[in-house]
Amino acid sequence: MKLIRIILGALILFFNALFSPRGIKRSAEQQSDVNQQTEALKLYQFNSCPFCVKVRRSAKRLSLPLETRDLKKEQKWEDELISKGGARKVPCLRIEENEQVTWMYESKDIIAYLEQRFA
Repeated sequence: MKLIRIILGALILFFNALFSPRGIKRSAEQQSDVNQQTEALKLYQFNSCPFCVKVRRSAKRLSLPLETRDLKKEQKWEDELISKGGARKVPCLRIEENEQVTWMYESKDIIAYLEQRFA
């Protein structure tokens, strides 16, 4: 089963790189404002998770420079996700607004949030 996951993960990353979406064009001032807003967003993910790829592609399509936190690369991100977010489930978007943190777990919900806020 592990071998199948490795192979499928590699294929997902290959096709994602091959068919990478183009980002939307904004003026330099608008993009600077978007960049500043996205500093409060963190995406907890696994690099080859298909749902995480889906969220990253949506962010790229919207030209959002999201900080990604890969749970396999850094144990501290996994610990933080479990202790503060409540579950070891990815993708998870950490949203910090007005000194309040919200943890959003479903890829469809994350994409809808990003499109509603930044499209």
